[in-house]
Amino acid sequence: METERLILRPLAGSDFEDYAAMLTDPVVAEGLVESAGTTPSDAWRSLATFIGHREIRGYSHWALVEKSTGSFVGRAGPWQPHGFPGLGVGWCLARPHWGKGYATEAAAAALAYCFAELGAEEVVSLILPGNTRSIAVAERIGHRHLRDVDYRGKLVHLYGSSRSPV
Repeated sequence: METERLILRPLAGSDFEDYAAMLTDPVVAEGLVESAGTTPSDAWRSLATFIGHREIRGYSHWALVEKSTGSFVGRAGPWQPHGFPGLGVGWCLARPHWGKGYATEAAAAALAYCFAELGAEEVVSLILPGNTRSIAVAERIGHRHLRDVDYRGKLVHLYGSSRSPV
């Protein structure tokens, strides 16, 4: 899949070095609901989880690659691991790519994919309180704060969008 400035392709083992650099950045990791640590081994497990999710569900986060440079930007896409409160979209970008609008661009593509390709009626995103950058992305793609929920022992904001009536 492609957006105006990004290539969205399946995550792969060959993304590990860039992926690990992103997730071992403590500033990036502190904003993640699913964060389980900030070591390269933690990043390896995270990457394997997203690749495995694609095998189990048939969809998952994509690697985001900047068209103009071929650089790994981050990950984004549909997501519904066991225990997640619905079909979700999420995003995580390497810090050098923050502030360029890539998260919104990728999240909007993921949301459209969920409605058009996966037939979703509602799509949600979990965001940690205080993560104002992700809240802004959620609002830019049309999500609204629905409620706060406990997810794996953390109180998080549940944002979401419903399919537009045809």
